[in-house]
Amino acid sequence: MKEIIRVARKEFAVFFASPAALLFLGAFLAATLFVFFWVETFFARNIADVRPLFAWMPILLIFLVAALTMRSWSEERRSGSLETLLTSPTRPMALVLGKFVASMELVAVAVALTLPLPLTIHFLGPLDWGPVIGGYLATLFLAAAYVSIGLYLSSRTDNPIVALIMTTLVCSLFYFVGSPTLTNLFGHGIANILVLLGTGSRFESITRGVLDFRDLYYYLSIVGMFLTFNLYRLEKLRWMDNPQTPHHRQWALVTILAVTNLLFGNIWLAQISWARADITQGAMYSLSPATSGYLQRLREPLLIRGYFSAKTHPLLAPLVPRIKDLLKEYAVLGHNKVRVEFVDPQQDTATEEDAASRYGIKPVPFQMANRYQASVVNAYFDIVIAYGDQYQVLGYKDMIEIKAGNEQELAVDLKNPEYAITGAIRKTLTAYQAGGNPFETFDRDITFTGYMSTEEKLPKALVEFKVELNNVLAELKKKSNNRFTFQFKDPEAEGGQLGHELQQRFGFGPQIASLFDPKPFWFYMVLETGKEAVQVPLPQDLTKLALNRALEATIKRLAPGFLKSVTLVRPERSFNPGMPGHDYSKLKEVLSENSRVKESNLNSGQVPEETDLLMVLAPKDFKETQIFAMDQFLMQGGSIILATSPFDVEIGRSLTATKIDSGLKEWLKSLGMTIEEGMVLDAQNDSLPIPVERQLGPIKVQEIRMLPYGYFADIRRDGLNRDNPITAGLGQLTINWASAIDIDPQKNKERKVVPLLTTSANSWTQNNPDVIPNYKAFPKLGFATDGQPKAKTVAVMVEGRFDSFFKGKPSPLLKKEEDDKAKKDDEKASNKKEETPKAEAKKTIGGVIERSAESARIILVASAGFAEDNILDLSSQGMGTIYSKPLEFIQNSVDWSLEDRGLLSIRSRGHFSRTLETMDQSNRMALEYLHYGIAILGLVWVWLWRRNARHKEQARYQSILVEA
Repeated sequence: MKEIIRVARKEFAVFFASPAALLFLGAFLAATLFVFFWVETFFARNIADVRPLFAWMPILLIFLVAALTMRSWSEERRSGSLETLLTSPTRPMALVLGKFVASMELVAVAVALTLPLPLTIHFLGPLDWGPVIGGYLATLFLAAAYVSIGLYLSSRTDNPIVALIMTTLVCSLFYFVGSPTLTNLFGHGIANILVLLGTGSRFESITRGVLDFRDLYYYLSIVGMFLTFNLYRLEKLRWMDNPQTPHHRQWALVTILAVTNLLFGNIWLAQISWARADITQGAMYSLSPATSGYLQRLREPLLIRGYFSAKTHPLLAPLVPRIKDLLKEYAVLGHNKVRVEFVDPQQDTATEEDAASRYGIKPVPFQMANRYQASVVNAYFDIVIAYGDQYQVLGYKDMIEIKAGNEQELAVDLKNPEYAITGAIRKTLTAYQAGGNPFETFDRDITFTGYMSTEEKLPKALVEFKVELNNVLAELKKKSNNRFTFQFKDPEAEGGQLGHELQQRFGFGPQIASLFDPKPFWFYMVLETGKEAVQVPLPQDLTKLALNRALEATIKRLAPGFLKSVTLVRPERSFNPGMPGHDYSKLKEVLSENSRVKESNLNSGQVPEETDLLMVLAPKDFKETQIFAMDQFLMQGGSIILATSPFDVEIGRSLTATKIDSGLKEWLKSLGMTIEEGMVLDAQNDSLPIPVERQLGPIKVQEIRMLPYGYFADIRRDGLNRDNPITAGLGQLTINWASAIDIDPQKNKERKVVPLLTTSANSWTQNNPDVIPNYKAFPKLGFATDGQPKAKTVAVMVEGRFDSFFKGKPSPLLKKEEDDKAKKDDEKASNKKEETPKAEAKKTIGGVIERSAESARIILVASAGFAEDNILDLSSQGMGTIYSKPLEFIQNSVDWSLEDRGLLSIRSRGHFSRTLETMDQSNRMALEYLHYGIAILGLVWVWLWRRNARHKEQARYQSILVEA
C-alpha cells in the first residue's frame, strides 16, 4: 500500500508539473457549464434537478480521461524510463495501481469543482439529493472504467497522441454500444443485450438515484479487466526478448481466468434484481406499500401483459426496458398471483388479432423524421391489466409525458408508471368486486341499526316502507354469510335517553311528515363496522329498488376496494357560441380515472344516495334547497370540496371580472369560514400571455409576450402544506383570481383546521374588478397595491363536528312541497277543469340533522375558476407546457377525503414537482456568470494548492541534500 501511495503521489505531482493539467480541468469545466446552461437549457427547463449536469458527462469524460492517461505509459516508453521502473524494487502491481489512483484523484478534483451547481439548485428549488449522489457516484465509477482503458492503451504505444486516439475510440465504442443510436436499429431482445454492454446506459440508470449492484459491478469488472491487461502487458514487456517459459504461460493463463471470471460475474448477476437501493426522495423507483396492499387483495390470478413492438419510435424505445423492469417488480411482489408477459403482436398474426378483438388494441402510427427522410412506423406501446372478466388497457398516452426540450427536440419520459398501473389494477379489482358480493371484502362484522319510532307514531308511508326494509335486510343477512346483522331501536324509549345520545353523536332529531302534520317521529338508518359509522340516506322514492340502491351504496362506501362516487355540481354550460362558458371536461376526465362521476344540480334538496364526495364548483345564486342539500350531506359525515369566490372571471377576447353571489356566504359563515370581498395580488406570480405592440422601423408589430401577472399567485415551498399529502407532493401550484379566507377561531376551536394553500408574504387584496393589467403604470405586477403585504390563505381544510345552518329551523323540503301543492291548487282553480284523480304522491319526510359526525370534512378553495378548462389552458400558455397542477390538487383532495390514501401516496411519491424559484432574465444571467467565476476561482485554488505542495517538496529535498 505504501508503494501505491508513493507512486500515486509522484504521478499526481507530475500532472501539475506543467500547465497541461489546469488546461484540461479548465476545458472540462467550461464544457460542463456550457452544456448545463446552454445545450440543456437549465433555466428553460425550470426543473430543480441535476440531469443537465450529467446528461453529457459520459462523453465529456471520454476526452478528459483520454487526455489525462495518454502520457501515463507511452511517455515512460518514449523516454526509456520504463525499463528503469520495471527493474526497480517497486512491483508492477504497485505501478499500475499507483497511476490508476493518481488519475482518479485528478478526475475527482475535476468533478468536485462542479459541486457549486447542485448546491445552487438546492437553494433555487426542492432538489432531490438521491439522483445527485447517484450521479456523482456514477461519474466516478464510469471515470474509473475509462481510466483503466486509457492506462492499458497507453502501455501499448510509445506515442501519446496515438494513445489519446485509441482511448477515445475504445471508450466511445463502449458508450456507442448501449446508446439509442445503435439499439434503435434492433429489436428489444438484441437491444437489451446492447444496453447491458454500454457504459452510457448503465450510467443513466445510476443517475436516476437507483444504486443497482449489477451496474456498479459492471464498471468494476471493466476496471478489473483492463488493469489486468495492463499488468500483463508490463510483465510481457519485461520478458519480451527472452525465450518462452512456463512462467510466462502461467501469467497468460491467470490473466485469461481473471478476465473470464469478471465477465461471467456480469452474466451471473443479471438474474439478481433485489440487490438495489433506491435513494431518491420517497423511493420513487420502487413499488410502494400501497401497491403491495392492492396486490394482497387479489383472490384470482392477475395478468399483466405488455404489448411492445420491436420497431418503435426512437423516443419510446428507451422507455420499454424501464417499463419491463417495473412490471417484473409487480410479478415479484405479487408472488404467484401476478403473471407478467411481454409480446410483440407484429411477430404473430394470431396474437395481433387477439389483441384487437379482445382488448381493442391496435398499432399507433408514429411519424419519424431525420435529416434524410420522413417515415411512419406502426407500433404497439400498450399494457393490459386483466382480472377475472374485467380488464383495463393503458396506452402510451397514459404512461408518458412530453415536454419541450430545446427548440428542435422533445423530451419524452415516463409520467408515473406505478400510479397508472396500480390505478388500473385497482379499477379492475373494484369492477370485479362490484359484480360480486360486497361482503366478501369485509374482514369484520357490519351492523345495521334502525333508530325508529313505534309504528303508531310513524306516517303510513313509512310503516309500509319499514316492512320492505325488513325484507331487504333479511336478504342481505343471508347474502353476507352471517357478516351482516340488523336491529331496531326506539330513540324515545326509556325517557328518550337514546335520542339524546343520537343528537350528541350524529345530530339526529325528531322529524315531521309535513307542515300540516307536525306530529314528530324518528326514522334514521345507520351502518356500523368497527369504529366507522355511516348514515344510510332515506331514499326520495320509498320503494324497494331505491332502498336497495341506498343500502348497497352505503355498504360499498364502508367496504375496502370499491370505486367511490363523486357528485359534481357545476355551472350550467353556455349554449351561446359567442359567449365563453365554464367547462370542466379535463377535471371530469381526471376524476373518472379512479371514481364514478355523476352530475347534479341539487335542486331536489338532496344529494344522490350513492354519493361519497360532493364537489361544488363556481356556485352562483344557490337556492335554499341546494344549500340544505349541501348542509345535510355534511351533517351526515360527508366530505365536500367547494371552489368559490366573490368574483367570476370570463376568458374571451378579453378578461372580464364580474361580482357574483354564490348564495353560500351565510352558510360558510355559520361553519366558521369567510371569504374576503376581493382578489389576491401576489408578487410571486406566473406569467400571462399579453399582446404587446413593438415598433419595427416604420411598422408596428404586435407580438405575444409573457409578462408577470399579479392575480396568478405562484404558490410553492412554504405556501404548500408539507405535512398534508394533498399538497406535499405538488411542489408548485398556480391559483388564479383567488380570494383570501378568514377562519373564525372561536367556531373552529374544536375542529381540525389545515391551511392547504398560502400565498407569499408579498401579497395584497384588491377590491377593484378590473383584471386588465397596466404595465406602463405598474411594471412589476400590472396593478396598484395598497396596504401592508402579508400572506393570504386561499385554500383550507376543516374537519370535525359542525352545527347545521338549519338548526332549529323547519326543513326547506317541507316548505318546497307545500309551495308546490299550493301552486297546483291555484292552477286547478284558475283552469276550472275537471281532472282525472291521480294517485297521491309520496310525501317528503321532513327532518334536519342538527350536528355532524366527526368524519365531516370540507375543503374550501377560494377561486371560482379553479380547474376550469379555459383557465388551465391560459396557465399552460403562460408556462409553455401542459399545466395540470390544479387537477392534481383536486384529485389528491378526493383521494384524501375518500380515505383512498394508497393512490394518493403513489401519486405524491412518484410525481414530485421540482420547479425552480421564479427568476427574471438578469438574475439568471448573473447566476450563470457567477458559476463561471466560481470555476475560475476553483482552478486558481487548485493551482495555488499544487504550487504550495511543490514548494514544500523542494524544501524537503533541499534539507535532505544539506544533511547529506
